[in-house]
Amino acid sequence: MLIKFPKKIDKEIFKYNNEGQTKYGLPKEVLFCKSCVISNQRPNSSIEFKNKKDSKKNTINFDENLICDACKVKDKKAKINWELREQELKELCEKFRKNDGTYDCLVPGSGGKDSFMQAHLLKYKYGMNPLTCTWAPHIYTDWGWRNHQAWIHAGFDNVLFTPNGRVHRLLTRLAVDNLLHPFQPFILGQKNLAPKIAKNYGISLIFYGENEAEYGNPLSDMSQAIRDKKYLTIDNQDEIVLGGSSLNELYEMGLKKGDLDPYFPVSSDLILDNNIQVHYLGYYIKWHPQNAYYYSVENGGFESSPERTAGTYSTYNSIDDRIDDFHYHTTWIKFGIGRATYDAAQEIRSGELTREEGVALVNKYDGEFPLRWSDQIFDYLTLDKENFPKASQFFEKPIFDRNYYDLLCDQFRSPHLWKWDEEEGWQLRHIISNIKGDQSDTAKYWVGNN
Repeated sequence: MLIKFPKKIDKEIFKYNNEGQTKYGLPKEVLFCKSCVISNQRPNSSIEFKNKKDSKKNTINFDENLICDACKVKDKKAKINWELREQELKELCEKFRKNDGTYDCLVPGSGGKDSFMQAHLLKYKYGMNPLTCTWAPHIYTDWGWRNHQAWIHAGFDNVLFTPNGRVHRLLTRLAVDNLLHPFQPFILGQKNLAPKIAKNYGISLIFYGENEAEYGNPLSDMSQAIRDKKYLTIDNQDEIVLGGSSLNELYEMGLKKGDLDPYFPVSSDLILDNNIQVHYLGYYIKWHPQNAYYYSVENGGFESSPERTAGTYSTYNSIDDRIDDFHYHTTWIKFGIGRATYDAAQEIRSGELTREEGVALVNKYDGEFPLRWSDQIFDYLTLDKENFPKASQFFEKPIFDRNYYDLLCDQFRSPHLWKWDEEEGWQLRHIISNIKGDQSDTAKYWVGNN
């Protein structure tokens, strides 16, 4: 196996009058939700340890009125009896609570606003004894590390797992080359760590925050308090794919099974034998991301970023990893959806923005190149011969730079999303401000900042 240097693509199929083929199984017709700003190109959560280069994406559902499932979740949440849901939570806690102060639940997270609020509520409002656990970011931001420490000093034990740096760099480089997905190794670790920690500490109850349906997974998922075990388990490890590479390919590069174990999901038997349940706290309490920010500031001194995050207008969402900027830039390349779209769509649903404000923010910030830490990220993705004597031989060009990244991005563009012009360069064929039809009457759900 040789990872070849990305060559220049034939741009003829990206001409203005040729919408061409679609990649990743995306819908050919590009639509935008009339209630928020998300497009129908948004992929749903997938099973990361089965993600291959040719994997087809399931995407967010739109109804006949062009309203996305995530916006319908907002309407569904308004009809839920949250007092009854909270009573269910209290009964769940009573079932698992240990009165001797030993750990009775596990909260995975970084110490960001959401995981801080989860752990703090469980301990100080519902009387639980949570252990927290963290899969370390690729490269901590200064404020991300301080928030992690503030989380611990708000009264929590924490297991911080930092994977082998060279293994993590290699898997990240493979994920970028094969999938244009720099965040995948972190996601693999973050999702697969918790059941292992729970088993080691004799904990049967794990809490995540909000259900992925709040952001676009199928509406029917909202009826479930327990996370589907398909995201957590696999019984045939030969089916595992990491960084878009099979285990045999990774072994050829010099990695051993022990190097990869931290990224592996657990077996279904481990879940059953240890009676491990993974619940969404957002099923029991009405989840509101900006409220989580205010809560974490008030109760733990949470620190937002001192600067606007690249590609968006926000300063407090997912701010602990320097590679995160590139994660959202690559979603813009592959799906035409940048970080401002994700942020604005969520804040429109939560009532912080009108749709018109969201459209303006998307058009201003989506797709901004993440310049601030780019040199450091490119160095991180470079596989020098001294530290990677065997693995570097599997890359036609182990050195990673801006030219490499730009050429690689071009290979992942879908012709139905992108057009090329010699004077204007790359442009999205469809942006939310120039779609057909009247979508101006879209702020009727907005009720102000509550």
